[in-house]
Amino acid sequence: MQTTMFKGTPVKLAGNELNVGDDAPSVIATGTDLSDVEIGGAKDKIQLIVTVPSLDTATCAAETRRFNVEVNNLDICETTVVSMDLPFASQRFCSTEGIDNLTVASDYIDKNVSKAFGVLMDDNKLKGLSARAVFVIDRDGKIVYKEIVPEVTDEPNYEAVLEAIKGAR
Repeated sequence: MQTTMFKGTPVKLAGNELNVGDDAPSVIATGTDLSDVEIGGAKDKIQLIVTVPSLDTATCAAETRRFNVEVNNLDICETTVVSMDLPFASQRFCSTEGIDNLTVASDYIDKNVSKAFGVLMDDNKLKGLSARAVFVIDRDGKIVYKEIVPEVTDEPNYEAVLEAIKGAR
């Protein structure tokens, strides 16, 4: 399986390896209010799916705040940030940080999102957390952009993500 890095140390990823052109699986995560949040598959809007290890880190918090601002004017896009945080912690984060333009969900119960998208870190000190990754899915449910950030402590290429969203149909 593809690897990522944690401060220069390789980390194996588990789950289904997906690539651009593949169908995005439809999976369920847990919302901040404990509701089911459906992620992936075909929808009436383009989807931006962002996986992060934990909102309780500076990089994950900065990334979520940035996407909250960047997607504010994109009516064509539905954005979901998925972490392994408990829904209650995610809700507190959203309230504190003013996150209201995107959905924050948790994959803590069975890690279905991370396994389905191939971003579950499978060794090292981060085993069981999601790698930092971004997927753009078109309305037909096809993956049109994928970025697994090579170093989990770095942020994604925001410009490339936004271009992929604008170019998706």
